[in-house]
Amino acid sequence: MNTMTIVTNGIERKGRIFNIQKYSIYDGPGIRTLIFFKGCPLRCKWCSNPEGLERKYQVMFQANLCTHCGSCIPVCPAYIHYFSEQGEGLFQADAVKPVHKINRNIDCIGCRKCETACPSQALSIAGMDKTVSEVMQVIEQDLLFYQISGGGVTLGGGEVSTQPEFAANILSECQRMGIHTAIETCGYAKLDCMLMLARFTDLILYDIKHIDSEKHYELTGVRNERILDNLTELLRRGFNVRIRMPLIKGLNDSEKTIQRTMEFLQSLRNYKNFLGVDLLPYHKLGINKYKQLDMEYAITEDLSYRDEELVKIGEFIKGYGLQAEIIRH
Repeated sequence: MNTMTIVTNGIERKGRIFNIQKYSIYDGPGIRTLIFFKGCPLRCKWCSNPEGLERKYQVMFQANLCTHCGSCIPVCPAYIHYFSEQGEGLFQADAVKPVHKINRNIDCIGCRKCETACPSQALSIAGMDKTVSEVMQVIEQDLLFYQISGGGVTLGGGEVSTQPEFAANILSECQRMGIHTAIETCGYAKLDCMLMLARFTDLILYDIKHIDSEKHYELTGVRNERILDNLTELLRRGFNVRIRMPLIKGLNDSEKTIQRTMEFLQSLRNYKNFLGVDLLPYHKLGINKYKQLDMEYAITEDLSYRDEELVKIGEFIKGYGLQAEIIRH
C-alpha cells in the first residue's frame, strides 16, 4: 500500500490522538496547533503526558469530583466501573460507604458513555480516533493565525512515529496548503519511518534525553544508539533539526553529561540545517494526570530549577559555541 494513500477501498485512514491544542507558542515558530498522538515506545520517568504512553483508550478519573452516584456503572458495556465498599467512621451507620472504582485490568473500548453519564464531569476518556480530514478541519480553522505569525502545525504526543502513515498524511496535506509543519520526536524508530516523516516536515524538534546509553535506558526504558544514529542521518540528508534537551535535576544535568552531549553536537553543528538547541526544564504539570490514571509517578522530589541554575547551564553550553534557548511550558 502506498503510505501516502489517505483513502483505501472507500475508507479514509484514521489515527488515534488524545488532544488537539490550539494557540501554542512553544513547539515551533509562531502560533501553532498541536496534535498529540497516542502511543510511545519510551517510558520517561518525568513524562508529563502519561495518557499518551499507551495506544489504547484509557479512563481518566478525578476522584475529588466524583459524588459516587453510580451513573457510570450501568452504561459501561465493558463493566469497567464498579462500587467498592470502603469502611469509614466509628459508628455502624456510616461504617460502610460505596466508593466508585475503576477496574484497570479491563480495556476501555472508547464509547464514552460513562463520560456522558457522569453529572460531575469526573470522568473523561483519553483517546479519540480521527480521520485525516477531521484533523485538517480543525487545523484549517486557524489559517489566518499561521499566516500572520509564521506559525503552523506540530505533531507530538506520545510519539508521532508510532503512527507514521497517519502522521505523514496530515503533514503532506498541511504542506499542500502552505502550512508550516513540525514534529516533536524521541527519534526511537526505524530510519525509514523517520525519513518518511521528515519528507513532509519543515522542522524536526528532536529529543536528546541522555547521551549515555545505559543511563538513557534507566531513565526511558530504551537505549539511545538508534536515536543518535537517526539524528545524524537526518542532518546528513539535509532535514531541518532543532535539538531539545529535557533537563531533570540530578538525572541528566551533570556537568559531565552536558559536556558529552555538547561534544557530540559539536560534530553536527557544521550542518546548515542544524538549527540550535532548546532546554526544557523539568516541570510538574502532568503529576495530577497520573492520579487520574491510577499510575505511579516515579519522581518524588521537586526537581524544578531556579533561574540562576538555568542561566549557568546556558552559559556552560555557550562555551561550546552553541546557543541554547530555555523553553518553559
